[in-house]
Amino acid sequence: MLIEIKDLIKNYRMDDVEVEALKTINLTIALNEYVAIMGPSGSGKSTLMNILGCLDTPTFGQYLFNDVDVSTLDDDSLSAMRNKEIGFVFQNFNLLPRMSALYNVEMPLMYAGVHKLERKERALKALERVGLLDRINHKPTELSGGQRQRVAIARALVSNPGILLADEPTGALDSKTGDEIMELFNKLHQEGNTVILITHEQEIADYAHRTIFIKDGSIHYDRPNVRKSETVTSI
Repeated sequence: MLIEIKDLIKNYRMDDVEVEALKTINLTIALNEYVAIMGPSGSGKSTLMNILGCLDTPTFGQYLFNDVDVSTLDDDSLSAMRNKEIGFVFQNFNLLPRMSALYNVEMPLMYAGVHKLERKERALKALERVGLLDRINHKPTELSGGQRQRVAIARALVSNPGILLADEPTGALDSKTGDEIMELFNKLHQEGNTVILITHEQEIADYAHRTIFIKDGSIHYDRPNVRKSETVTSI
């Protein structure tokens, strides 16, 4: 099992009051699953995303990633796991505005100490996967919103992570461009990537094969989605 969460609780202290953001969460995610984590603002889905992405740790309970108990790792080990195993895609792209698309995609490999020639080769392959080989020298300001998100996805892919973790990946895009980005995630999943979407939009969650709905810090439901291709319309 790629991810296993057991009796996970996450508490925060705010103004001397302890807030229980997540309440006894139990879930598993297998290799090559395509999962949406959905819920309204304040539901706890962002807290769960931060824990899945090794940006935070549980207060109680376990998070096992490839059988490694994440709560036992120190900051350096957590950072190494993030860089190697998790590719992040954010709503607002988080690209360096004055650098080329190629440089932005190479950046995680720079931090990992990968040699310059290998960095470029891997970045070019990642940009090819998202259909942007003809824009490698363009800066983010010279790209459309959809193209910027494709650069961000290529950056997430370049380290060959175990998970693509996408936080509201279409939130800054119009509906047509958003659909194109979601079709790209479908393609990447079909190529073998494990994809976890964080969203508050049902239309985006419907692209996944499974939806975990978080409400008031608890899993309200966890069920497979009816695929769009499986929907039959009566005439």
